[in-house]
Formats: sequence, C-alpha cells, structure tokens
Amino acid sequence: MPSKIVVVGSLNMDLVACSPRLPVPGETLTGHTFFTLPGGKGANQAFAAAKLGASVAMLGRVGNDSFGEAMRKNLAGVGCDVSGVIVSQDSASGIALIFVSDDGHNSIVIVPGANALLSALDIEEAQTQIESASYVLLQLESPIETVIAAATAARAAAARVILDPAPAPARALPPQLLQNVDILTPNETEATVLAGLPPGRIVASEAIEVGRKLQDLGARTVILKLGEQGCVVVGGTGNQAIPAPHVKAVDTTAAGDVFNAALAVALGEGTSLHDACAFANRAAAISVTRRGAQAAAPSRAEVDAFAAAPQE
Repeated sequence: MPSKIVVVGSLNMDLVACSPRLPVPGETLTGHTFFTLPGGKGANQAFAAAKLGASVAMLGRVGNDSFGEAMRKNLAGVGCDVSGVIVSQDSASGIALIFVSDDGHNSIVIVPGANALLSALDIEEAQTQIESASYVLLQLESPIETVIAAATAARAAAARVILDPAPAPARALPPQLLQNVDILTPNETEATVLAGLPPGRIVASEAIEVGRKLQDLGARTVILKLGEQGCVVVGGTGNQAIPAPHVKAVDTTAAGDVFNAALAVALGEGTSLHDACAFANRAAAISVTRRGAQAAAPSRAEVDAFAAAPQE
C-alpha cells in the first residue's frame, strides 16, 4: 500500500498578466491576457503527488477569502486532505503577481499573506498528521522556524524528510534544519548558493563535487535537479547521474515541484532511489510540455504511458 505523504508549505494564488514586453519603472502597458491559477510551492507538490495517486495531506494557511477557498477546493479536487490547511481570519491569502512578456521573460512579486503566519505551534497541533506520514515534503516559502519545526517533528515520527531549498536562501540554512533532512533537492541556482559557489550552470560532471559540499552541511543524500540534463544523486547507494527524457519545453514553471512530488510517491511505493529519480524525471518532463503550475502536473497513467512509449 502506498505510503502517506504530508506536505508542509505555501499556498499562493498566481495572478498572471501577459503583455508584449515587461514595463520599465513608471511605465503603464496594456496587456492582452489575464488569468489566475492556484500555486505556491507547497500546494504544487501536494497537488502533483495526489494526482499521481498518493495519499496526501497538506499543512498550510490561507486567508478567509475567495482565493483561499479556491485553493483548498483545487487540492481537494485531486483527493488531497486539506483538513490541515488553516483559514486565517485576519490575513489575506498569499498571492504571486506574475508579469509575462511575449518572449517568455517574467517578473514576479510574491506577497506571502497567510503563509507567513504558519507557525511551529501549527506544526505541533498537526502532530497526528505528521505521525501518520512516511514522507514529509518541505520548501522555503514558509517561515524558517516553521520549516525547522516540521523537519524536527518528522524526524521524531520516523518520517523521511525531503527538502526543496527554494526559493534560494539568502543565507546559509541552519544546521538544525539540515541535520533532519534525508534528501535535499536543490536546482542549479540553489545548489551554488548553498555551496558558496559563484552562480551559474552546473554540468553533470561537476554535480557530484557540488553535492558533496552540500552533504558536508548535513544533508544525508543530495539530488541536484539539472533541468534538461536530468538529475545527479550524491549519497544513498552511491553517486549517479540519471538523464531526463528529451521533450520540447514550453513552460518550466513548477517542474521542480512535480519532481519532488513524484520522487516521494515512488519512494513511498518502495522503489529504489535510482528508479524513483527516473520516475520523477519523467513526471517533470511531461509537466514542462504544458503551461501553468498545478495545471501541468501529470496523472499516474500519463507518466506510466510516457515510460512505455519509444523515446527519441
């Protein structure tokens, strides 16, 4: 029977405006498209894991507003338990204002809203949920004290902790967080920031060295997410590069969230780390062929069919 996954993190409503180009300071532009989509790294991971067929519970906060109601309803629609998503009466739901130009560039402003109120006390009160989990997924869009509390509670409950260190932290992560992390899953930017290296692309041949630097900080296993290069695992049963399928990407939004969700789903089913990463690569590859965050998350049937199809 698949293991239960608990996701602790953010829920944001994405407000997206599209225009021919991005405005410069002080300029008003006329756009051509506007839409809203549920997002937030925590909610993205919970949605993707539930859509892949896992038993998932989300812990977070939204405001007492239409956005909060819509985000809870969207998660519940794929079978995610939202009983741990608290409705804050005195704060609006978190939002992301996203401006997208026709050439694909974007500019984003996030207002955390109720996400900033998720506290260590909320984690304590959700202890029963965490104790029932085999995997707990964390990110960095919640207060760091809350992330530490969640990781500590998960470790005490013998759940495995997967931390997506995103957005890239402005300073080193606290040792009391990393010592409770089983799997750290940075992308290229996050990996270089955490390792104290100059920002830039990481080729697969360099990834093992970077991963070892991150292991020295306390993480037991590091999986570096390298986009179209796939991922590189450092630790676990050994160091290995796992290539990604070749696809035509149209939108990479939330691909990392889909990867983490799929990784936890596969590991919870008893899959080896290598095969779980390959499964996560396939799920993320499908997601980048579609626009949106949660809207791009694939179903289990789609990932299985993709694995069976001949690859170019």
